[in-house]
Amino acid sequence: MTTQRPARATSSGHPSTIKRWVFWPAAAVTLAFSGFALVTPHLAEEFFGAVQSTIVNAFNWYYVLIAAFFVVFALVIGLSRFGDIRLGADDDEPEFSLGAWFSLLFAAGMGIGLVFYGVSEPLSHFVQPRPGVSGTPEQLAQSALSQTYLHWGVHAWSIYVVVGLGLAYAIHRRKRPISIRWSLEPLLGKRVEGAWGNAIDVVALVGTLFGVATSLGLGVLQISAGLDAAGLFEPTVPVQIGIIAVITALVLASVLSGVTKGMKWLSSFNLILAGVLVVYLLVFGQTEFLLREWVQSIGNYIQNFVGLSFNVSAFQGSAGGAWQAAWTSFYWGWWISWAPFVGIFIARISRGRTVRQFVVGVIVVPTLITILWFSVLGGSALFIELTTPGALTQPDGTVNLNAALFEMLEYIPGAPVLTIGVIVLIAVFFVTSSDSGALVMAMLATGGQISPRRWVRAFFALTSAVLAVALLLSGGLQALQTAAIIIALPFSVVMLLICWSTVVAFSRERRAYDRAARAQFVDHIGEYYGLEVEEPSARGALHEPSWIRRLARRASRHPDPPGPDMGYATDGPPRHPSLRALEAENAEPPGVPTSDVDRVVDHDPRALDDVDEVPDREIDHGGDPLR
Repeated sequence: MTTQRPARATSSGHPSTIKRWVFWPAAAVTLAFSGFALVTPHLAEEFFGAVQSTIVNAFNWYYVLIAAFFVVFALVIGLSRFGDIRLGADDDEPEFSLGAWFSLLFAAGMGIGLVFYGVSEPLSHFVQPRPGVSGTPEQLAQSALSQTYLHWGVHAWSIYVVVGLGLAYAIHRRKRPISIRWSLEPLLGKRVEGAWGNAIDVVALVGTLFGVATSLGLGVLQISAGLDAAGLFEPTVPVQIGIIAVITALVLASVLSGVTKGMKWLSSFNLILAGVLVVYLLVFGQTEFLLREWVQSIGNYIQNFVGLSFNVSAFQGSAGGAWQAAWTSFYWGWWISWAPFVGIFIARISRGRTVRQFVVGVIVVPTLITILWFSVLGGSALFIELTTPGALTQPDGTVNLNAALFEMLEYIPGAPVLTIGVIVLIAVFFVTSSDSGALVMAMLATGGQISPRRWVRAFFALTSAVLAVALLLSGGLQALQTAAIIIALPFSVVMLLICWSTVVAFSRERRAYDRAARAQFVDHIGEYYGLEVEEPSARGALHEPSWIRRLARRASRHPDPPGPDMGYATDGPPRHPSLRALEAENAEPPGVPTSDVDRVVDHDPRALDDVDEVPDREIDHGGDPLR
């Protein structure tokens, strides 16, 4: 059985604020990367381009394969016998109602990226299809939506399930701190507290930093395009840096003042604003077309799911490789780099859910809502482009990714108001993503403390902003995509280990449950029904037929069968079942019959190396807990 121990004290007697071997290596990698991009942006741009080309050419197949594997893993775990394991104590009820839980899951995935790519991605796939895809304009439009759903649907959320499920089990079932390393405890044992655990958290922390910076960079590009569409500012680099500075200042003010209710209110407000945008486009746009296209596109996505999942443009040469780098490989890398952040969030809100509920809820509901989002925004753009060719493209036939959304809104009634509303939507997503990202990164840097010090959160909010500026200066969107692809490579290995560790943990618990259930069953049989089993042995193999015995009982040649509180009739005094047998019959627990999973599995040989004294995650360092 594990016990909680306080955080390691410093020489001053106060609890240690950070994990030094996590914080400083991650900070050094990030600041060195940022410094290189800021000091020599042109050289950095060439370097990023070369690295992206090398990784895509060498590992494109790997990204596609592991993304498909994560889908299979999530579905198998959720639909298998492990699905009944509860993420919490046996008697824990879900912390949030089903509706509130679904809303929070949607909030986890609804961010800057959906706004940035809501119009630009389906439109890009339509005017510049994936190499090897051809057909009529209508067929290309359908293919464009299916390709977009692939990037934002089941695969993305299955990647989040891998990290979120391992963390939820560690946090809620085994009461571990909120840190990626603890999802690997069943595999690594006590080594999670040493160099192995530090290395895992460093990779997760750097990945989260780059994931947040990529999202912030995309948000800045689109905000500047929106300001240009509104006639306020041109989308120049100084304007983009100014946007980052202003929004980062707001985030720092929130972090340092300790105001958290405001951030929760902003998150709720933004979800409502996003919903209003979708409803407005449905009502005042091509309502019938959008609804029909939504239903049809779901079927097309399901029909082509397997083929799209494994497509690597193998026969399209350099053009196929370039397309993969810009889209599919970028997305799989981006989701993997975001996995620690989103995984921690969905793990925190899922206490009391079963594994099956977790997997189905996390994959199905956000995917359907995401498909609706792209069907409405992307479908509106495709309708305009189909009916008015060239309306939303540039003179060279390409799509302006930064401004595509605002160009589409010009064809919708109330365009000026919608433009301002979308700018507000992106800006608020920028603020909330930076704030929540800083909190998650601070948790990782402090070893999983719920309430990290405010200066640690402020440091990561500032660092992610600096990194976003560095990426913008050294290549803009291409640099952002390259960063996501690079950082996903090491963390993908961690995710594969998490899959292995999760299976080990669940197998141990299922064996413990089976052993407990078998013990109850054997006790029940031996005590309650055992005499009927022993009677044939006493009579021997040669005895009267059963119909004679039944007639004899009816003729009262034998005593009446016992009541419900007695054993079956035998020679000699009546026997009563044991108290354990009656308790087993009347109240069989739905899960492992214990409130301490560590004690249940400690007999398992694989559990011998588990950590004995777990760091206390509840220590208050002056921050605000994520409840």
